[in-house]
Amino acid sequence: MNQTFSIKDKSTLFFHILFPILATQIGLNLINFVDTMMSGRAGANDLAGVAIGSSLWVPVYTGLSGILVAITPIIAQYVGSKQRDKVPYSVMQGVYISIVIALVVAVIGGFLLEPILGYMKLETEVHDIAKEYLIGLSFGIVPLFMYSVLRSFIDALGHTRVTMFITLSSLPINVLFNYLLIFGKFGFPKLGGAGAGYATAITYWLIVFLAVWIILRKPPFTDYRVLRKLYSVSLSSWGEILKLGLPIGFAIFFETSIFSAVTLLMSEFNTITIAAHQVAINFASLLYMIPLSISMALTIVVGFEVGAKRFTDAKQYSVLGIVIAVIMALVCASIIFTFEESIAKMYSANTAVIELTTQFLVYAIFFQLSDAIAAPIQGALRGYKDVNTTFVMTLISYWVIGLPIGYALAKFTSLGAFGYWIGLIVGLAAGAITLSGRLLSVQKKAVNKNLSAE
Repeated sequence: MNQTFSIKDKSTLFFHILFPILATQIGLNLINFVDTMMSGRAGANDLAGVAIGSSLWVPVYTGLSGILVAITPIIAQYVGSKQRDKVPYSVMQGVYISIVIALVVAVIGGFLLEPILGYMKLETEVHDIAKEYLIGLSFGIVPLFMYSVLRSFIDALGHTRVTMFITLSSLPINVLFNYLLIFGKFGFPKLGGAGAGYATAITYWLIVFLAVWIILRKPPFTDYRVLRKLYSVSLSSWGEILKLGLPIGFAIFFETSIFSAVTLLMSEFNTITIAAHQVAINFASLLYMIPLSISMALTIVVGFEVGAKRFTDAKQYSVLGIVIAVIMALVCASIIFTFEESIAKMYSANTAVIELTTQFLVYAIFFQLSDAIAAPIQGALRGYKDVNTTFVMTLISYWVIGLPIGYALAKFTSLGAFGYWIGLIVGLAAGAITLSGRLLSVQKKAVNKNLSAE
């Protein structure tokens, strides 16, 4: 990346970084999207089973991979402050942490999976499909977390098109193995929705192998000599990464797990309601990739400018990112409002599921604006390495405000399942408001600190 001197130059650089990140995030989310959609074609129980399994896995993955996102601002600030020699060591320590995290998740999941699914009191077939889907997916946990670190390194250098290429090239493989394993084509076993888990694990291995090959063989990554030396484990370096990464991971976990908590609470409703709810959540999650991608781009550019102590430039990037996110949110809301029935039909041919999904999608419209503000602000704050307060604000907004309101509306009013969605909207709005105030405070503090240092 290079220093920019005008809003036009900043916009050009920001979009240059943003679009590949967006394509990458959509690509990663499409893996889950395709799993859910193709499973839905196998039957309502397969759709519900994969939806339940996905709702349990996504917050775990996003929260723990959020810890590894700390590599991005660390590397971005090293590059901005011209300390390139520290990059390969930090990346390697991140890889070590990713492997440990993946193994811990696999072990804990082995003990907790059955009790959690049992608590949900699902129909027997839905229970079995969800369990087998997650077992299949577990074979890809190690490469997936390793890729999170390698991707953070590549993106921090501003070469987001590379991770876009890696992710998009893996999508046809995911679709192919879904087709073979879900429907039992060309001699492969017919596993139904559970086959999507194994197909996704194969895809994760492909992604990490491709990333390693590029880092070892292609410039400018070869200049940093990443992965060429096995450094000894450094607990102090782990501490630096975890000090920054744990609050990021917890903040992301509290945001994503609130949706899984709602899915768990909705297990009291019938399979049709669960399937329709999850379809709407799945599509809303796909649209969330836009503000999330803007957030990740802001972490890179803000981190780069903060590392170079250009705080005015960092603030300008923050405003630019939020404005773009709000505009895109309005576009997405219009798409949902106009094509809600067509969206529902992409996932299921079941008339009851389609009808109920269209009702849930109306509530998803209101997610867009809050996400458009909260997500970019979190990305900008990570660029400043300000993560602890964000974590607390996220916890309060979603779990202390949003979930209790949703539970009360679902249990004690005629809204039923829709009450949970209203609670989610309130929680997201509270998060957007509080995070806005925090960013203004951090920006002011950074400028004052720099002036006093001069």
